Formats: sequence, C-alpha cells, structure tokens
Amino acid sequence: MADFPAAEFTREQHPAPTANAEREAVLANPGFGKVFSDHMVSIDWHEGIGWHNAQVGPRKPLVLDPAAAVLHYAQEIFEGLKAYRLADGGISLFRPDRNAHRFNSSAERLAMPHLPEETFIGAVRELVLADRDWFPNVEGGSLYLRPFMFASEAFLGVRPAKEYKFLVIASPAGNYFKSGAPAVSIWVSQDYNRAGPGGTGAAKCGGNYAASLVPQAEAIAHGHDQVVFLDTAERKWIEELGGMNLFFVFDDGTMITPPLGGTILPGITRDSLMTLAREEGLSVHEQLYSIDQWRDDARSGKLVETFACGTAAVVTPVGHVAGHDGEFTIGSGGPGQLTTKLREKLVGIQRGTVPDTHGWVTRIA
Repeated sequence: MADFPAAEFTREQHPAPTANAEREAVLANPGFGKVFSDHMVSIDWHEGIGWHNAQVGPRKPLVLDPAAAVLHYAQEIFEGLKAYRLADGGISLFRPDRNAHRFNSSAERLAMPHLPEETFIGAVRELVLADRDWFPNVEGGSLYLRPFMFASEAFLGVRPAKEYKFLVIASPAGNYFKSGAPAVSIWVSQDYNRAGPGGTGAAKCGGNYAASLVPQAEAIAHGHDQVVFLDTAERKWIEELGGMNLFFVFDDGTMITPPLGGTILPGITRDSLMTLAREEGLSVHEQLYSIDQWRDDARSGKLVETFACGTAAVVTPVGHVAGHDGEFTIGSGGPGQLTTKLREKLVGIQRGTVPDTHGWVTRIA
C-alpha cells in the first residue's frame, strides 16, 4: 500500500457557515474546548486499500455502527496542537512534525495503522486554512487543533480493526485554567495511578485520560486545580499531572523533570522547555524525584519553582501542593522568575515575536 500524498484532498465549503456576528461573539470569550469551527478533515483507512477518501468539509456528526470497535475496545488515539496568528498577520504551527511522530508512536502501541507524517501535517494545514477566520481576538488566543483516529469497523472480536477513520477538528482557545489564579494548586493522588510499566502511559489515548477523571474530581473536591500521579510500584516517585508534564527548579541553577520510561507522555512542550532552559544556563536533568523530596525541598527553600507544561496550558506555575500527608507551598506561591521567562520565550517563538533559532515554527500562511 502506498503512502497517501498530503495534497490529495477534496474540498467542500460549509453550505451555512457560522454568521460573522455569531462567530465574533464566541471568539470574544472562547474558553477552552467549548466551541468549534465550521469544518473538519477526514481520511479513511481500510485493510488492503490503505489511506483514501481525504476530505475537507463541513463539520458534522459522525455515523457509527453500534458495533464499531472503538466503542468496545477503545482503539483510539489523538493529538493536540495549536495554530498561532503571527505578529505580521501570518499563521504558523509549532513543531507539527513532533506531533505527527508521536501520533504514530501512539498508533503503534494501540495496534493502529501508521499515518504518513506529511499527511498528518497536510490535514492540519488544510483545516487551519479553511477556518482561518476562527482565531480568537483574546490575549493569548489560538486555534486548538485535535487530530484523532479511531477503529470504525463493525466487529466484536478482540483483534486490531480492519477499518479506521482519521479526523481533525478545531476549537478557538483562550485560557486553559478557569480559576485565573497566578499559580495552580495540586492534589497528590495516593489511591490512583495514571499508568504502569508496559502500559499505555507513553501513548496519547483516551483511556489514559478516562482513568484520570476520578482522581481529578477528588482534587477538585479538595479545592485544587489538578492532580499529580505517583509511580505504580513504590508510590513515591512523581510522574505527571492528568495531562501535563512537571519541572522542578532549584536554587543552585539545576532543573529536573521526571524521566519518560514508558509511563509518562513525551510532551513536545516539555522537550522544547528543556532546550530553552539549557540556553538560559540551567543544568537540566531527567531523573526520579520523590514526593518526600518535593515536600522537603520546598520547605527548606532549596526548591524555588515548580511548573507544569503542555500544549493547552503552555507553562503553568505550581504554587501549592496538598495530599493526605499534609501540604506545602513552593516559593512565594506564585509564578517564579524562570517559569515566567521560559513561558515568555516559548510563547514568543510560537507567535513570531522571538527569533526561532531551532526551526520549530512552520509557517502555513
């Protein structure tokens, strides 16, 4: 089966797109993940045929057989990336090749077909250009893109499906966190784990996030914004939040982040921040860090900053941590100097106001 060329898309304009006034009202306060643009991209995969029927058309409900494999065995993966409006009015993507690569790593773990990286990027580009009027006007606004793939074959046997659908939808995005606080508060989960060795922790699949919903609800019930998970074996080593990686900054110019090891999602924002931090002169290490060390280092003042990162939230300071064993504050409880500096530099690169010396920005218009 030949790879599907990125350019072979049929295009259909929405017959009744959202009215300008209605769209502008939505874009004035889009929140995150609540509203969606007019179009979507879809491509089909059948065993023996490969990828075919690539379309850009109106966003509409999907028609699925009740026996579709995704509904029973959760063969489903997704990605998250953003399109940015540049200072000169152009449009760009940030490291879409890494999203495409991670998408295929997730597909391999879930026994799903490989999607050519140029097709992944081409599909994202097609949707952004079709819905370029959906960029929100709020500060920090962007167009959040959700490529995903699922098993569509109607079959109840336990095996990899023989039919899949790949789609891309878009949602204008404002701030990820609703609280508006200068730093988020974290709840340490002692009763639940996110992923174990040999599992799907390094894949971006829906099941990982479904498993985080109960502990996330527990965090919110205790008055916190997010939950942090520990390892499954010893329940002492910090792994990641429900959907973000963590960094720890010390008073000696050292910064550490938990090692990937198959249980942590390899974040693209995480990788970018490690590079930027080294450029700032920090000694950056991927190493184990325990909840007891976190508490002791924060209380002694050795730990000066903690921040979380991801595509949706970008860089978010962590000011307060709590759990069944007590609570502690990091630094002043607000954004630290390095956290702020790294965020400003990363966002500046993404939006074209800071030079991109790494070739991370892909301009599409």
